[in-house]
Amino acid sequence: MAGETKTHDERLRDLEASAFRTGRTLAEHSEQLGEIREQQTTAFGNIDSLANAIGAPGGRTITERLDGIERVLFALARAQGIDPDALT
Repeated sequence: MAGETKTHDERLRDLEASAFRTGRTLAEHSEQLGEIREQQTTAFGNIDSLANAIGAPGGRTITERLDGIERVLFALARAQGIDPDALT
């Protein structure tokens, strides 16, 4: 009987440890999903900025619109630690 109790206690501890690890893993995944959502929100905001840089047809010349897009892209690159001037 004592051996059965020990085995039962060991199984219970193993199950508790597994549940704890699973809970921790789920919490980590939830945190990562939150970070991904933030990145998506930023990306969609950047897309909106690009759309605004292009502007409405007839509002600015194509050269002015392309210059605006270039400035936005360079700013995005620099924000990510990339020096666009150093790229070949």
